Amino acid sequence: MPSEQHNDFRRLLKFIIPYRGVFIISSLALLGYAGVDILFLKLVQPLIDEGFSQTNPNVLKYAPLVVIGLLFLRGVFGFTSAYGIAWVGTRVVMTMRQNIFSRLVHMPVSYFDQNSSGELISKVTFNTEQVSNAVSSALVTLVREGATVIGMIGLMFYYSWQLSLVFLLIGPLVGFVIAIVGKRFRKVSTNIQAAMGEVTTASEQMLKGHKVVISYGGQEKEVERFNQISNHTRQQMMKLRATSAMSSPVIQVIGSFALAAVLFMASMPSILEALSPGAFASMVSAMIMILQPLKKLTNVQAEFQKGIAAARSIFELIDEQQEKDTGSFAPERVEGRVAFSKVGFTYPSKDSPALTDVSFQLEAGKTLALVGRSGSGKSTITQLLTRFYNADTGLISIDGESVEHYSLKALRRQIALVSQQVVLFNDTISNNIAYGMEDQVSQEQIEQAAKSAYALEFIEQLPEGFDTVIGENGINLSGGQRQRLAIARAILRNAPILILDEATSALDTESERYIQDALESLQKNCTSIVVAHRLSTIENANQIAVVDEGRIVEMGSHDELLARQGAYAQLHQLQFSQ
Repeated sequence: MPSEQHNDFRRLLKFIIPYRGVFIISSLALLGYAGVDILFLKLVQPLIDEGFSQTNPNVLKYAPLVVIGLLFLRGVFGFTSAYGIAWVGTRVVMTMRQNIFSRLVHMPVSYFDQNSSGELISKVTFNTEQVSNAVSSALVTLVREGATVIGMIGLMFYYSWQLSLVFLLIGPLVGFVIAIVGKRFRKVSTNIQAAMGEVTTASEQMLKGHKVVISYGGQEKEVERFNQISNHTRQQMMKLRATSAMSSPVIQVIGSFALAAVLFMASMPSILEALSPGAFASMVSAMIMILQPLKKLTNVQAEFQKGIAAARSIFELIDEQQEKDTGSFAPERVEGRVAFSKVGFTYPSKDSPALTDVSFQLEAGKTLALVGRSGSGKSTITQLLTRFYNADTGLISIDGESVEHYSLKALRRQIALVSQQVVLFNDTISNNIAYGMEDQVSQEQIEQAAKSAYALEFIEQLPEGFDTVIGENGINLSGGQRQRLAIARAILRNAPILILDEATSALDTESERYIQDALESLQKNCTSIVVAHRLSTIENANQIAVVDEGRIVEMGSHDELLARQGAYAQLHQLQFSQ
């Protein structure tokens, strides 16, 4: 076993250690199961030599009772081992999935920029199931069939060590075949993990973008894309099946030559004299029956290698560095003074900087509006403030303290965020509004926040009101309704700093007017950073910054910027002329 694979296997065993009691009992049951099969073969000798030769007729009388007893014992061992190993396997999968999910929720935003959600979902679902198969079916075969092979070889040596040595000559050849097959399995299994990630990604992409697909007539294109991906997955699976199907006949042919050699040698007078008919029958039966466990042991390589390959992909995720939280400053509530000083930032996957030398100061309780073309860097400024990303150069501070000195939890507790892309959960309206604060607020506070966000009107019309489950990402609500719930969540949070990133973009004109009133009321008690395209929504901001190609090219009040006849005045004239 290669060192890398050996390390993966050792790490996998650590997941089994907490359940070692059940695992040991199950393994002993597997050994008992194999022992019963070997005992059956051992009883062939007295049955022939004593029973059928009439030297001890009682053997035939008691044989039925012995058979019933052994089969009952075999059934008990079989159930105990199967149930126990399945219990351990499902526990291992559950623990792995919990570890993966716990790791994912603590990953930095940049990690999700570089890894598709389909591949990550595949690790949580498909890859963990592959590990379960390695823990359960592969280990069952390994222990039970391995014990059977060892037991039968021992039985063969018990009757005739000379003939057994001949049969053991196939050992190195079988080992060579298993090594070659295992290497092939490892390579193909790794390809299968990647292929299944592509299947999940393609499926998720179509499901999330279904409206776009049917609107632009892309059904055939998506079907063709998925067919290619699924065919690639099928090809990888067939490579695995072909390797498995080829290995079994090879081992059986090797075993048949050994068995033929044993039968030839058994015909020699010296060997015949040393073996009774019953002993010879037991030995030949053991030789024939050992081929089946050997075949299963070869096939188990497929499941085992798939499990190890899957475990490796999971361990790679678990080993990924979590979001760094180097700060320890954790005030209960800040005043809300925000400052950027010569801040520069480049996204990990990009070459050109998203922000260059950005500086501004925003006093507590004031509002800063960020305007400019799409992709100019407005939203990047807000994402650096929340430390979704860390600035490459410069200093970002709140109340004079660098945001890097704040603990992440304390920093983000000071900020309420309402973005253009509303994220809601498949839960009740109450729990969505109070997300992250369920134990800290009352139902009355939730309802008041909904009222302030002008969401109470449509909530009361729902069948179960605030207890209505809204579906995945609020699929049962309109865009405007989802946006109002997001605003209600921000209102309830009552944070000293408020970030509005196109917060009213999904609202109709009437709803927007109501929401603007609610937001203006909310902004009186906090520092606000507003990202907006529609200039009419930010005319009353204390400061307006025009961002272009990652730089602040103008800053001032609405009237000041209009008087300068610069970039802001051009944007204003363009929008209002339309």
